[in-house]
Amino acid sequence: MKELTKAEEKVMQILWKIERGFVKDILAQFEDPKPNYTTISTFLRILESKDYVGHKTYGNTHEYFPLVSKEEYSKYLTGNMLEEYFDGSAQRLVSFFLENQKLDSDELNDILKIIEQNKNQ
Repeated sequence: MKELTKAEEKVMQILWKIERGFVKDILAQFEDPKPNYTTISTFLRILESKDYVGHKTYGNTHEYFPLVSKEEYSKYLTGNMLEEYFDGSAQRLVSFFLENQKLDSDELNDILKIIEQNKNQ
C-alpha cells in the first residue's frame, strides 16, 4: 500500500463517504471553490493506478468505488506513523498524545476503559 497525497486522500474521503459515484458526484462534495472536473478525473486515474479505486463503465462514463476501506488505510497510516515517529512504540505514541493534547476527564476515562478492556484479551 502506498501513502496518498493530501489531494488523493480528499478524493478517497469523499468516495468512502458516498461509497460509489461518478466524477460529478465526487465534485459535488467539494466546497467552493471546487476543483476542475478534469482534476478530479486525473486523481481518480492515479488512485486506480495505486489500486485504491476501481470503476464500472457505462458507455463513456465511469462509476468509481473504493477498493481499499477507510479502516484499512487508517491502519496503514497509523502503523507508518508509529514506526516513523515513535520507533514502533505504542507507549511513546500514547504518551505523546497525553502530553500534547488537551483531553478532558471523560476522554481520559474512556481511554482507561479501552486499556482495561484490551488488558483482559
